[in-house]
Amino acid sequence: MSETLFFEFFILGLLFGSFANVVIYRLPSGDNIALPRSRCPSCKSPIPWYLNIPVMSWLLLKGKCSRCKTKISSRYPIVEILTGLLFGVAILKVGPSYFLIEILVLLLGLIIVSFIDYDHYIIPDKISYPGMIIGLLGAILNPEREFLDALLGLLMGGGFLWAIAVIYYKVKKEEGMGGGDIKLLAWIGTVLGWKPIAFIILVSSLLGSIVGLFLIYKNKDSLKKVIPFGPFIAAAAVLYVFFGKELTAWYLEIFFPWSQF
Repeated sequence: MSETLFFEFFILGLLFGSFANVVIYRLPSGDNIALPRSRCPSCKSPIPWYLNIPVMSWLLLKGKCSRCKTKISSRYPIVEILTGLLFGVAILKVGPSYFLIEILVLLLGLIIVSFIDYDHYIIPDKISYPGMIIGLLGAILNPEREFLDALLGLLMGGGFLWAIAVIYYKVKKEEGMGGGDIKLLAWIGTVLGWKPIAFIILVSSLLGSIVGLFLIYKNKDSLKKVIPFGPFIAAAAVLYVFFGKELTAWYLEIFFPWSQF
């Protein structure tokens, strides 16, 4: 039964992953994400539906456009497979529920903002603001959640990173964290509540530090390239979604011991 559910949601994730690719490619440039239909990035030829099957079409065409034969980035099937895997794991970890719908929307959004931030060093407000609104509305409509928890998640998520950004600017006299990261964590807080905030900040900072040290070692000098922080926040949020029950007691006891009473 679990294998069937995973496969079904994996296929669903592949389809939404194909949509995510469109958003990742078009949103930063201000293009319409609905029209025109999918086309080759090089020759702009429309891609027929039978050559637009997630992953499979890319493999059959050997990663090339069917017309101009220009190489198509492996990013496309990677995003589709990643979305499929996250959707498949989500149904197993979260289970069938109203909350699962909210988690799937969050996971899709995290994939989109992660790749956009990686490419352009921005997290579009067109994704973050609607995400916050949907998260708050979900807390109102979903009997499994509480609105106060979502509101506190919004305030603590955004407020914590905002405070860090202000302190960094006061000390260094330069921007250390973008507003997009602040809004991203605020959005995550509206869906997951206030309790995961400390965990997400801790884990994302740890992941960012590990990657930063690796890049310093690889370049054999100081780190000169700016590292987008959004993907690390997203990765930490995904870890919490899938392993939150196992980790909740640990980090709550450390950071918020009074919440146990």
